[in-house]
Amino acid sequence: MEKRAFGRTGIEVTPLGFGGAEIGFQSIPLDTVEKLLNGALDAGLNVIDTAECYGGSEELVGKAVGHRRDEYHLFTKCGHASGFDLPDWDLSLLEQSIDRSLQRLKTDRLDLIQLHTCSEETLRRGEVIQVLQRARDAGKTRFIGYSGDGQAARYAVECGAFDTLQTSISIADQQAIDLTIPLARERQMGVIVKRPIANAAWRTGSEPENAYARPYWERLRKLDYPFLKQDLGTSIATALRFTLSVPGVHTAIVGTTRPGRWRENAELLAQGPLPEPEFNTIRERWRAAAAPDWVGQA
Repeated sequence: MEKRAFGRTGIEVTPLGFGGAEIGFQSIPLDTVEKLLNGALDAGLNVIDTAECYGGSEELVGKAVGHRRDEYHLFTKCGHASGFDLPDWDLSLLEQSIDRSLQRLKTDRLDLIQLHTCSEETLRRGEVIQVLQRARDAGKTRFIGYSGDGQAARYAVECGAFDTLQTSISIADQQAIDLTIPLARERQMGVIVKRPIANAAWRTGSEPENAYARPYWERLRKLDYPFLKQDLGTSIATALRFTLSVPGVHTAIVGTTRPGRWRENAELLAQGPLPEPEFNTIRERWRAAAAPDWVGQA
């Protein structure tokens, strides 16, 4: 798979990365995760993104592919007191969480540690950023980033402290295309997209049972893109190609629990970027139909 230069970091990333939330939250068995991740690495994957609050995700990743550590770029996130008797964003929590992530992931260094959706107020105080900077100075991570949306993400880009931004962009979530991505691109930040296919909220034709995807379902009903009426493979390919066609985006993180799915998703990108007229049609429809409260979804 073709790789993209990841902003000013000097590393190259595959346009399609693996997101570790589902394997952790759904407690997927280790043997399944081993098949999934090893198969994806064999197919060309070089980005794995997880977080300390994704259940057992970090531990599963470490056990499944820790022995292949030099073959992929490893990203994780910190800030939530999962398993700690401390409040979110406590400074000692962050330090302990980073060390625990290294242990769980069976590595002595991360490629990227990200603050996980903290508020603009927390960012502006600066202490949490300093914890990540100290971790970088100590060699625990090569780069530091912010994962989030809205005005907090805008401040994270403006403040100049971060190497990367992870944010939501999809056919149903386009605030960041105007709010943060142009400035991140100007500052040569690496840009990671989460929820790049809007959780495929349209795939069953009925309202998702999972509340996490429901806002996208409601938005897509109003956006009423004609391509969503095509077969599922075509519609997902169009959605994913749209996200990866946004100028400044380097990699899109897609989660799955099924071995072989990452390879299938990668094959959807074989046609390359979405043609400019198709891309512009989706953007124009968003501008015409999007409500003022359709902000980036965490």
